[in-house]
Amino acid sequence: MLTLSGLSLNGLTIFSFCKTPDLRTPSNLLVLSLALADSGISLNALVAAVSSLLRRWPYGSEGCQAHGFQGFATALASICGTAAIAWGRYHHYCTRRQLAWNTAIPLVLFVWLSSAFWASLPLIGWGHYDYEPLGTCCTLDYSRGDRNFISFLFTMAFFNFLVPLFVTLTSYRLMEHKLSRSGHPQVNTTLPGRMLLLGWGPYALLYLYAAIADVSFISPKLQMVPALIAKAMPTINAINYTLHSEIVCRGIWQCLSPQKSRQKQIQ
Repeated sequence: MLTLSGLSLNGLTIFSFCKTPDLRTPSNLLVLSLALADSGISLNALVAAVSSLLRRWPYGSEGCQAHGFQGFATALASICGTAAIAWGRYHHYCTRRQLAWNTAIPLVLFVWLSSAFWASLPLIGWGHYDYEPLGTCCTLDYSRGDRNFISFLFTMAFFNFLVPLFVTLTSYRLMEHKLSRSGHPQVNTTLPGRMLLLGWGPYALLYLYAAIADVSFISPKLQMVPALIAKAMPTINAINYTLHSEIVCRGIWQCLSPQKSRQKQIQ
């Protein structure tokens, strides 16, 4: 259910951006990038759901590596994309200047190239992709707990979780300070940071526990709880960043209302 809702909402967001010229702005490019990342997470979860129905992983070891890479890359792109949106909003509200294309495009490219870089490292030996505890999907193998895993975990977590979390919280805190002085708060400055922490924090805690203790003492079903929480993030992000935006909702409504589109073309 979460997988389908995430795919539907983010797919609708991507479609509306492609069909509505008014939405093609530098700031909305960051939202589009997040929707693409979250669609990737939902597609990854859909593959895992099919494997769960089959009660086995049917795609072999190479398929496992590809599934792990794709899921990890899109997850990192979603986390860093959230931080990019936070910085973009800080730039807009605190400097009173619109985000330019020559800033938004390099920022999106950096998010995706950085995510692909970190996700590719387990493929060449720093870290490792393997089956999750139930054996129906693949992710970063945290069951080993060796020096290779620990060094990769702490380095990756610093640059791809702690730094984006810091950027998100700091950007919204500065926005809150700026808007409170003007007396006209226009955005929710606490929800995005909380959602990032609650959505991906359980995964971070599980990996941290695996680095300092034997994770086999935790039941396989309990180990899957952080993954289920993370798979809800595409739906939550779509609601928070798309459906709460009046401009984006108007663009979606135009895409879903062919009569209005025809009237616009005639005019």
